[in-house]
Amino acid sequence: MNQIIKKKRPFIIAEIGINHNGSVELAKKLIDLAKKYDFDSVKFQKRDSDICVPKHQKDKMRTTPWGDMTYLEYRKKIEFGEREYKEIDQHCKKIKIDWFASVWDANSLKFMKKFNTKYNKVASAMLSNQVLLELIAKEKKLTFISTGMSNMRNINKAVKIFKKNKCDFVLMHCVSNYPCQEEDLNLNLIAVLRKKFKCKIGYSGHENSVSPSLAAWFLGADYIERHITLDRSMYGTDQAASLSEQGIRELTSLLSKFPDMLGDGKKIISKAEKKLIPKFVYWK
Repeated sequence: MNQIIKKKRPFIIAEIGINHNGSVELAKKLIDLAKKYDFDSVKFQKRDSDICVPKHQKDKMRTTPWGDMTYLEYRKKIEFGEREYKEIDQHCKKIKIDWFASVWDANSLKFMKKFNTKYNKVASAMLSNQVLLELIAKEKKLTFISTGMSNMRNINKAVKIFKKNKCDFVLMHCVSNYPCQEEDLNLNLIAVLRKKFKCKIGYSGHENSVSPSLAAWFLGADYIERHITLDRSMYGTDQAASLSEQGIRELTSLLSKFPDMLGDGKKIISKAEKKLIPKFVYWK
């Protein structure tokens, strides 16, 4: 029996992350860009740098647009605090787009409670941090769980925590390369995750192109997350793995059009075809 594929437009997340480089005005421009192209939500990252930067990296020197500084100083410079996030919260409410953040530590999770966002996010790097996962799951918000840098055992442990706490979640297939080469994407894992864990599935992409996100949606990812930027040549570790406006336009346009392209599977003669028939049928 032939299977008719019916799919609706996915939930699309614009990952701003740290592409704002510590500038609220730049963050607002990225939020506006996401709103312009009908993203459903924007996402940031929240860390307590004193906790999250490993000891062996804290004093490493880094050349930045703001001069030479240690990696810890750099992380603190681009980290938003309460004042900045209040501005972001107000701006998102003004233009009517949801926002949330992936938290990297317990202090940041507590910090985010001030804003009553709808969603939580577990970054790939935090997937094996079971103490943090327990705290996030206890909030019982829909949580996007990225699965980069992990194996099935890590994912299984995370899923058990969220199921135990009766917290709704989405497993986000992800490969944590920035940017990721298309031959490394392993999109067939989307169906494997869905079958094994019987849960909502999404895709968090870090490649330069749009087509893998479309393929991921067609393969069963109902949530798509992509990093966005104003300019891929800007300073920052994630800029090159992000979509600029041209890619953003293409992504959202195609994801909106594709459900209609699938049709209903019924073979009919379209109106356009009916007009053509008299031009070719000479035997009647």
